[in-house]
Parts: sequence; C-alpha cells; structure tokens
Amino acid sequence: MATTSCDVVVVGLGPGGEATATALAKAGLSVVAVDERLVGGECPYYGCIPSKMIIRAADVLAEGRRIPELAGEADVRPDWSEVADRIRDEATDDWNDQVAVDRLESAGATFVRGHGRLVGPRAVEVDGEVYEAKRGVVLNPGTAPTAPPIEGLADTPYWTNRDILRIESVPGSLAVIGGGPIGAELAQGLARFGVRVTVLEVGDRILGPEEPESSRLLSDVFAREGIQVLTDVTISSVSYDDGRFRIVLADHEVDAEKLLVAAGRRANLPDLGLETVGLDPSAHSIEVDERMRAGEGLWALGDAVGKGAFTHISMYQSAICVRDILGQEGATADYRALPHVTFTDPEVGSVGMTEKAARDAGINVRIGLTDLASSTRGFIAKAEGLIKLVEDADRGVLVGATSVGPSGGEMLGMLTTAVHAEVPTDTLRTMIYAYPTFHRAVESALADLS
Repeated sequence: MATTSCDVVVVGLGPGGEATATALAKAGLSVVAVDERLVGGECPYYGCIPSKMIIRAADVLAEGRRIPELAGEADVRPDWSEVADRIRDEATDDWNDQVAVDRLESAGATFVRGHGRLVGPRAVEVDGEVYEAKRGVVLNPGTAPTAPPIEGLADTPYWTNRDILRIESVPGSLAVIGGGPIGAELAQGLARFGVRVTVLEVGDRILGPEEPESSRLLSDVFAREGIQVLTDVTISSVSYDDGRFRIVLADHEVDAEKLLVAAGRRANLPDLGLETVGLDPSAHSIEVDERMRAGEGLWALGDAVGKGAFTHISMYQSAICVRDILGQEGATADYRALPHVTFTDPEVGSVGMTEKAARDAGINVRIGLTDLASSTRGFIAKAEGLIKLVEDADRGVLVGATSVGPSGGEMLGMLTTAVHAEVPTDTLRTMIYAYPTFHRAVESALADLS
C-alpha cells in the first residue's frame, strides 16, 4: 500500500472542511483534501443555496398575489422552469464541483476524490493509498438525510432534500413527513407554486424546537395559504402504487402524488474508521473540546460534532480549528449565542435559549413579547410576526430571543449581538430605534419584560 506524507489531511469538504483546507494551505502547510462527494458539501448543491432560490421565487409570487390588496390588479402565473433553470445553472453548475475543486487547488491544497477512512492516529486511507499527516487529521464528514422506520416507506420512491431540489416540474400534490425547517420551507415554497401540500408532524407542533408562539403563528399562515398541517400524527405505513403515495395514519389516510421525507439527518460516521483512534463509530456525534479537538492530532467540525447542522456553525468551527493547528491565539468555541433562521414567510429567527430551556436551566426568567403587526412598520406592510425576548432577570441580560417577520433573520442580528455580548437590557432600552422599522419592535418587547 502506497504512503504519502503531508502536514494535514482534511476528510470531508463541506463548507467548514473546504474552508479549513484552504486556510491551512494558504498558510503554507501541505494539505490533502479528501471527499467522495461534491466539494462544498450539502449547502450549495442540495441545501441552503438552491432551497433559498425556491423560497425567493415563491415569495415573489406571494407578493404578486397581494397586489389586489395594496396596489391594483395583477395576473400571477407560476413557472417552475425558471426556478429549475436557476438552480441548475446558477447555484449548482448542473451539480458539478469543478469550480470548487479549482478554487481549492489554487489555494495550494491537493484534492483527492474518494472515500477517506482513518486507519490509525494521523493516518487516512483513500482507495488503497495511505496519507500520513504530521500535524493531524481534520474530520468534517457531514450528515445525510435519514428516514423514520415506517412500514413500507423504504420500498417507495420518496424524495429527500437531494431529490426535490433537482425536480424539473412540480407535482399536483405533495405530502411532507417532518415539520422542521427543511419541511416547512419546502412545503410553503411548493405550495406557492400551486402544489397541494400536506405536512405530517409527529410532534405537537411544527418547528418544535422554536418558541411555541412562532409555531402557532406559522401554522396560522400555512392554514390561510391552503397548506394542511397535521400534528401529533402516528404514521402506520406508506405505500406507492400507480403513481400515488398512500400514507396511513391512525385515524385516516393521506394521498399524494409525491412524498418528501424531511424527518432528520444522521452523521456520516460509519466507515470513517473512528474505532482506529479510540472513538465510537456508533455514536450520534463526535465529541470535541472548545478548540475542536477530538483527540491527539485529530480535530472534528461541522454537523457531525452535534452543535447544530448549520453552515455558519461549520465555518465558525473551522476558524477555531485552523487557529489551533497553526498555534495561533484566539477565542474558543462558545455557543451561547448560536443564531439560526427558518426561511419561511414570515422568517423565523432565534438565538440562544428558548423560554423553556432557560427555565429548565434554573434561570430566573422574564419574558418580553410584542406583536410585529402592532408596530408602525408592521401596520404599513400589513406584516405578521413577533419579537420575544428571554431575559435572565438576576443578571439583567438577554439569554435568548426570537424574531419572526418579513425580515426576521435580519432583525436577529442585533438580538444575537445582545445575547453574545451580554448587553444589559437597561442599555438596550436607552438605544435610539429608527422609525418606522421592523426592528423598532424590539423596543416594545423590552418594555414588556415582566
């Protein structure tokens, strides 16, 4: 078996892995970057970027349909081919990663296409060749969509996010198993293109990890848009016959032309060789310290470390990992102010702790809540949304916040700063809030803290 020596091997080239390999190569290290899939990972080809192109197009359609309410008359006719062309040509280059490979190699890294597997400390095997890393190995294996163990489901041609983002035309009807961010975003996106959508959620509400107020508001929006949301469901079986899916629930059945399964993801840890470095390959995630170290000469980052399956988390962890490998000083990982956004309409943005999480942690909680529609900007735009603040009353700082609205993700920025920097709520109250803006509703939520 051939052996090649280098400074660092990076296994998995999603956003964090690619950024790590690029930064280390630019710093002068000899880097071998390994991936059997597309360089760039799930986000640019099957996630963040193409899905937001769907959402952008769907939002334009929804705005067009509001013209009779606000500005006159309009004839809105959806055309999915515009979206499909844009995803294929602009976002994914027809699911070809050559541009990303060229970018990586121009930074000085050596790219190897294949399945990378640890074969011992600081050693990775790819297709019969072993790469020995003098400084160590960085793991960024990512995750893959998973399906719940429902009778018959595995024998049907259901879609995951990887399939639905490649469709050339929309179906007449769609059932979605899973009311989390992926399911909710794609359900609304396709519904606005005329698809009859039913969302099936085993929990008691969609967007379960979010504040209950956010879930209720979005459920109401979905209902008005004709999206059927069924919660607390038990799915007995799924079958497919004559071009139709039949989903059997406890009390009735759902029939649809297509089925999207958006019910979770699993870390790509099997066959990564974790057992050769003393780690458990059957674990749900790789345990790391505040510098992303998983062991001697071993770092891990991204979805597989269990701190959140978000591109921005992977990129954040990459910067920490790079500094540690290069022996540079810098901040260690701190997830107190982890922001995330579900890009439905309205957007649902949140940061830090929910009210329940804060109370469960024993914090003396005060809550501030305001309806975005009651703000001047909300009134002008006829917009729906809310601001919810979670304060540690003993310390007088925010430990969490939620921002729901047409620009919920953008409004989240100032709230993330407040949580991250532990800005006293008394200081936030003394700010000048521009008028008339959506973010001015934060001032009203602060006044409501009780």
